[in-house]
Amino acid sequence: MKIVDLKCTVVEKYPIVRIDTDEGISGLAQIELYKGFVKPHVLFYKPFILGMDPTNVERVMLKIRRLGGFKPWGSAVSAIEMALWDISGKAVDLPVHKLLGGKIRDRVRVYCTGHDPQLKGYAPEDYAEVARARKALPERFSIIKFAVGFHGQMCAAVPNYFYGEVWSQTEGQRSYYENRGHLTERGLKHTLACIKAIKEVFGEEVGLALDCGPGFSTQSALSLAKAVEPLNVMWLEDMITGDYTPYTTVEAYRLVSSNTTTPIHTGEQIYLRQGFKDLIDKNAVDIIGPDPCDVGGIAELKWIAEFADLYGVLIAPHGFGDGIIGTAALIQVCATLPQNYIAFELPVIQPPWWDLVKGLPTPLVKDSLIEVSDTPGMGVELNEKAVRKYLPEGDDFFESRGK
Repeated sequence: MKIVDLKCTVVEKYPIVRIDTDEGISGLAQIELYKGFVKPHVLFYKPFILGMDPTNVERVMLKIRRLGGFKPWGSAVSAIEMALWDISGKAVDLPVHKLLGGKIRDRVRVYCTGHDPQLKGYAPEDYAEVARARKALPERFSIIKFAVGFHGQMCAAVPNYFYGEVWSQTEGQRSYYENRGHLTERGLKHTLACIKAIKEVFGEEVGLALDCGPGFSTQSALSLAKAVEPLNVMWLEDMITGDYTPYTTVEAYRLVSSNTTTPIHTGEQIYLRQGFKDLIDKNAVDIIGPDPCDVGGIAELKWIAEFADLYGVLIAPHGFGDGIIGTAALIQVCATLPQNYIAFELPVIQPPWWDLVKGLPTPLVKDSLIEVSDTPGMGVELNEKAVRKYLPEGDDFFESRGK
């Protein structure tokens, strides 16, 4: 079997990657968010992989892995890796989890983030209102994550929240977490009041995870971590560095995590296992959250999970926006992870994805768990007729030398 084509298109803002072979088997993958500008990054790797056997996944990856880096380059490399695994599973009529060593769990736990209703404001009562609604979701999530602090617009909406210039998100633009600084006393107390409001709703029934940054000073991060110790939150995520930060402040995280009992989490932006080495072997954080489409793919994620397990570091992988293909990949790999696995992030899957992709059950989540598919490959296929309606004009995604 040989790779004969590499394709990328954008459907409802999410890039979809497809690798075609001379035997008519194609592999799918998905990239989070980057819209159309990531397509050239994906196609850059095409000359390196054409003619190779896609079932020799590691051999193909050795050709392109060193040419990746911080997102979106690492995202393109990661998507190619996942599409290779999809082909490999289909070629031998096995689910991908069998190729990764087999599943140790039949259902994988997921945690909720980004589901409706959205916040109307940034007061404690706003958080409590949304907490009540999300706790009542039919999926019965056992862990629900909220954004506080510098993750979102709390830091801009609350006057004198921190010592620094406020960069507010412009209407219609995506936030890249530009705000950063040291919390004022008012900022710390407001954040704590909002967290307490959520916990009062959740009680002991639902675990509360908090996405906090990046943006906190090290001292402010430690102050917040100490303040929430009595609340037993699941974790504080990306407080210092994180989203759209091309480096990781390992020593700062180690200082915070070693001085609090509150679990500290980071890692969704890191590319390759080398980027996790110091975080793990210095026990700089308690939980890591690699994203399979930033870290180098699903086999890379599993390697990191096993390395983390040796040090008692837990793993709660980052999720794929609202796309089903990425979710399917996470289901397959998370079924194989060691017992340091907690749950992976599941943002709401919006229409029209349920019409564009076939393979996953509806409803997807029951009691915060997803059944692991035994369908060959990643377990999903595109509904070509439906997808064609969303292709940009002139897009040749479905025209391939592999057919």
